[in-house]
Amino acid sequence: MYAIVELNGKQYTMTPGRYTTVDQIALPSDASLTVDKVLMVVDGENTRLGAPYIEGATVTLKILNHYRDKKILVYKMRPKKGYRRKNGHRQPYTRVQVEAVLG
Repeated sequence: MYAIVELNGKQYTMTPGRYTTVDQIALPSDASLTVDKVLMVVDGENTRLGAPYIEGATVTLKILNHYRDKKILVYKMRPKKGYRRKNGHRQPYTRVQVEAVLG
């Protein structure tokens, strides 16, 4: 059984008992989160599609920790103009565990 949910404007596949990395969620660690924007639920042979969401279907997540990814460098340059800009960026992520898929 798995579900496809919309979280922070992106779509993720959620399987009960598995870990997933999502964009940062503004909740503390060890908090619980219930997502009701479920787009699709697959349970063996049965598949339910929403239009756009399935009514009554929820996915329960447990937030494990927050972290930031490796630094990437963003370098901008205009040739022959003397324009150079170098910036670094670290994307914040949240590690969640899928506890239950209901629906």
